Order: sequence, then C-alpha cells, then structure tokens
Amino acid sequence: MQNAALAAAGLTGWEYEAIDVEPGQFRGLVRKLPELGFVGVNVTVPHKEAALEIADEASVAAEAIGAANTLSFRDGMVLAENTDAPGLIDALADAAAGADRRRALVLGAGGAGRAVVWGLARDGYEVMLWNRTRSRAEALAAELGVEAIPSDQHAAIDPGPFEVIVNASAAGLGGGDGLAELPLDPGGFHAGQTVVDMVYGETEGTLVATARQDGAATIDGLEILVRQGARSFEIWTGKSPDLGVMRRAARA
Repeated sequence: MQNAALAAAGLTGWEYEAIDVEPGQFRGLVRKLPELGFVGVNVTVPHKEAALEIADEASVAAEAIGAANTLSFRDGMVLAENTDAPGLIDALADAAAGADRRRALVLGAGGAGRAVVWGLARDGYEVMLWNRTRSRAEALAAELGVEAIPSDQHAAIDPGPFEVIVNASAAGLGGGDGLAELPLDPGGFHAGQTVVDMVYGETEGTLVATARQDGAATIDGLEILVRQGARSFEIWTGKSPDLGVMRRAARA
C-alpha cells in the first residue's frame, strides 16, 4: 500500500519494507534506523507503547492514547504520532456528515478502543463504551470523560439511537461471526447510521454486511488502515498520497 503510494507520488528511491523485531531489541533497532537511511516507521503490536516511550517528542494524540503507531526521524530526534484516531475521523468525515446529533457507540476498551474513544470524543461525539469486562470499560470511560454502557443494557444493546457504531474489539478476528460475538440487536441498524468494523480479513465481516443490508453506511477495517497509513505517509514525505492508489493496493 505504501509502496504503491510512493510510486504514484513520484518519490523514486523511497521504499517501504517490513521488519520483524523482538520486544527486547526494539529500542536498539529504532535508534539505528536513521543511520540506515530511514525517515520513519509504522509500529504495530506489541511495540506501540514502547514506541511512545522511546520518542523524544510525542503528539497530543500519542500522549493521550498512550501509544504510537508512527515514528519519524528528524534532526537527530525520534518523533511519535498516533494516526489511528485521526484516520478513523478522516474516514467518518464524509459518511457521518450532516447528522443532527453525533452519538457514538464503541465496542471494545483495548488499545484500539482507547484510540477510537479518544478520537470520537475529541471530535465532539457523545460516546458510550461497552467492553466484555465492564470494569475495564468503566475505567477507560472515566479516564476519557465518556460513559460506560449501564449493566442492565449489557445483554443486548439497541444500536438504533447511535449515529456511529464502531467495533474496536477482537470480535470477528480470524473470520469469526463478529456480529454474533457482540451484544448488539442485529435488527437495530438503519439508514442514517455509519457502522465501522476495525477488524479486517480476506472476507467481509458479518457486522458490516448486516448493517449495509439494513441501509447503514459502512466502513471496514481496510479503509481505516488506508486512512491511518495516508496520515503516516504525509508525516514522512510532506505530500498527500493518492487514496485511490492506496485502497486498490490494500484490497489487492
């Protein structure tokens, strides 16, 4: 995806590659990368927290979320950013535009859920949070100033009142029935909503498929991947990438 964007932008000589590293070797590797010609990296699990810790400076988003997925190397410094939350907001910008109210339901209080809740709340959404372990939802909700779903609604949540529903949990990971794994009334989706599934795989998830069938706008995990990757691309290169090129590469 990133190599396709680099080629489309005419950035000859640039290359994006994957590097596997054990947690104990992460810090040493990152410090060596500028000497090897790297201008930056994306960071995925389990290194996102370590990426924030190693940084000399961090963005507001990375500090608030407690993790970084993008590092850039500039003037001898390591700069940390989190593009997960901004990428989600970018994807929602068109799909959820024009709603009279902006109420969001977030499912999952892990690392992805934290980024989603922070991004939505900062963008002005009224956020309600569900997690399988309710104490974890309550702790994150209190920290970020949102609401946890009351316990009497835990068995089945009506998605109808929410303009945006985001699955930031592991439900559906590995090709499972994501909708069946979530406490959602499957008959509650409707036009005027946007349903986002952060999970992606080789086939479309049941959450997105059901919501679209019932008239909701949908955004899948690959679109979120493209949007956060586009933010990283711009940080490193100073250029706006071709989103169409990135989408086609990701979906291929």
